[in-house]
Amino acid sequence: MKKQEKGHAPRYKASFGGVMFDVIKWIILILFVIVTLYPVLNTLAVSLNDGMDTIRGGIYLIPRKFTWQNYLTVLRKDSLKIATIVTVSRTVIGTVVQLFVTAMLAYIVSRKDFVFKKFLTILYVLTMYVNAGLIPGYLLIKNLGLLNSFWVYIIPGMVSAFNMIVIRTFMNGIPDSLAESAEVDGAGHMRIFIQIILPLCKPVLATVALFIAVGQWNSWFDAMLYNSFNENLTTLQYELMKLLSSVSSQSGNIDALKNTGSMVTPMSVRAATTIVTSIPIICLYPWLQRYFVAGLTIGGVKE
Repeated sequence: MKKQEKGHAPRYKASFGGVMFDVIKWIILILFVIVTLYPVLNTLAVSLNDGMDTIRGGIYLIPRKFTWQNYLTVLRKDSLKIATIVTVSRTVIGTVVQLFVTAMLAYIVSRKDFVFKKFLTILYVLTMYVNAGLIPGYLLIKNLGLLNSFWVYIIPGMVSAFNMIVIRTFMNGIPDSLAESAEVDGAGHMRIFIQIILPLCKPVLATVALFIAVGQWNSWFDAMLYNSFNENLTTLQYELMKLLSSVSSQSGNIDALKNTGSMVTPMSVRAATTIVTSIPIICLYPWLQRYFVAGLTIGGVKE
């Protein structure tokens, strides 16, 4: 009996410790969710609240005076339609082109029979730490004839060193016997890459595609730097940035806003702008969520 009691004691302690761990774990997770979601919900509430009423403060999770005026102010600009088309086009085309070119480079440097793979990898990694600077980069874009061109959004960023390393690491985990058996059957490298390697790399490609799409969608500095004089090539983020600047410049005194009858303020328009720019990425993420963790972890595990 004593032996049985001694044998039952560790189970009770382990069970109690497990319960305490679960309680602490859920408390931490709930706090993390609150800290993460509150700024988003607060921004949404401010964007749906009357701008003049927002100045009083006290807006937390629910708008006090509901209105769509903030969103109408953001969406009323005529150039916003063109900017939306350009932004969607550069996001789709830029993601597809960069993903394919980067994956092709990753396939090359992942092949064991490629003599210069180490040198080429080091060369690309150096670009992550060494940059020529803004002025030489601008002169290069100008000499290439990419100023005032849509392709300035696509060509300079066709290859990403970081994304190449992520994809290459994943490809290193694919058995070489698959490519070797295809070579025995007479398949070339392009056919092996497209028909064998790419289908096996769906998790990491989806993850990298999300990185690229977010970067393309949120980019505005290249539009300001290279296409600021061409209204037909403006982007959504650049237009929203200009909108924020124009609202901020006239927001110095509240009486002016009251006299014009405007119900928007910089704070409310800024909140509406944040929600508008976040919606596409929020809608895209759930479709790629199942690949997200797998794409970052599978390639890093070696047996």
